[in-house]
Amino acid sequence: AGLINELLEAQEAHTLSKLEGRLMKQELIILDEVGFVPFSQRGAQMLFAFISQKYLRGSLIVTSNLAFAGWTEVFGDPRLTSALLDRLTHRCHILEFAGESYRFRQSLQRQTASSELSKS
Repeated sequence: AGLINELLEAQEAHTLSKLEGRLMKQELIILDEVGFVPFSQRGAQMLFAFISQKYLRGSLIVTSNLAFAGWTEVFGDPRLTSALLDRLTHRCHILEFAGESYRFRQSLQRQTASSELSKS
């Protein structure tokens, strides 16, 4: 959501080309937790435009807890989602992890350790 907000704000301030130029110079852009927060239609279009420009000019790392089938709900438009996924998966490596969240596991470990200390 942070990048989308930056893109939307830059568009409103008429500084979008400057921001995009700066972002295009980066060798790697990381989009973390895509789908955690749904986008507005305009935000989804802005992210699509950015990814369309960037995916052949540098590296993108995209993380999400959603399967690709769930991305339409986030982006709101099946055609836009399909085109976006086409670009993202064109030249990529998909790493899929199964199992419980490592954050959840660490939280349980801390709680267990804390309760064991309080029993002592």
